[in-house]
Amino acid sequence: MDARIDDASPSEVFRRLTPEHCLDAVEVGGRRCTGRVFALNSYENRVYQFELEDGSSVVGKFYRPGRWSRDTILEEHTFLKDLAEEEIPVAVPIALAPGDTLAEVDGILYALFPRVRGRVPQELSDAEVRMVGRLLARLHNVGASRDAPHRLRLTPRTYGLDNLEALLDHDHLPPEVKDGYAFTVRALVERIEPYFRDVPVHRIHGDCHLGNLIWTDEGPTFLDFDDTLVGPAVQDVWMLLPSFDDEGHRQRKVLLEAYEEFRPFDPAWLRLVEPLRALRFVHYSCWIARRFGDAVFQRTFPHFGTVQYWQREVLDLREQIARIDNLNG
Repeated sequence: MDARIDDASPSEVFRRLTPEHCLDAVEVGGRRCTGRVFALNSYENRVYQFELEDGSSVVGKFYRPGRWSRDTILEEHTFLKDLAEEEIPVAVPIALAPGDTLAEVDGILYALFPRVRGRVPQELSDAEVRMVGRLLARLHNVGASRDAPHRLRLTPRTYGLDNLEALLDHDHLPPEVKDGYAFTVRALVERIEPYFRDVPVHRIHGDCHLGNLIWTDEGPTFLDFDDTLVGPAVQDVWMLLPSFDDEGHRQRKVLLEAYEEFRPFDPAWLRLVEPLRALRFVHYSCWIARRFGDAVFQRTFPHFGTVQYWQREVLDLREQIARIDNLNG
């Protein structure tokens, strides 16, 4: 499972991952690299595109040490293989040894994936929304076909109270806002816990925003299942179409009409959209806290940890509570 804050390594966590180590890792199984390597955008892991001598390219994902166990990563890979077997477009990890898609280089677990060429959409037309909706329903059908006992469960406890406790235990909250933030998160969790009762959960993408959807000549491909969760289907729905406004609500309706061609979706589950959004606020702050020893995070989030940062978080959470009360009152 996810490492505790005090287990997070500093910015030199990947220092031992030299170019020679990376090339050796990719060339397992007889592949030959040209030496052309491109770093791809990833905060959590180290991800590179490697050009091979046969003209193709592969993507190497080197997993952050201490974050996921081997079993947890293999459940990500199993989900991807299950999806590919049902002809759902995903990037399936490449076998590095017979029956094994995960290997280790100098203590760092890694996997290789085929390169997927395409564009990342900034927004979706209604026709594209319908296409994604059908694929997402099929993805969830596969997700419900087996459990993933080592993956994180998305609940008010795991995304809310557990993250709050981690922040409090490691003094990431300034004294000026500590009590107010803690009170607000606890009030949020108390308010939303009833909404999660009796809602079915299963394997989902978990981080299904448009940045993890790439459009190819054949249509959309789902990428980056690193944050695969066991949670409610609506998590993937709202992250694909996150807007608060009438257009966001309209497009979610379009998506779900297409979704229901392949899988039922209870309209009552939409009550979870704003609670899930609020929980993501808490989870996201704790994720930054876990990684703030990494210089990349310090450069990317220079205002993290300031009184002003946490005051903004308290305000956002209280606005979410008000929105939840208005929508579900």
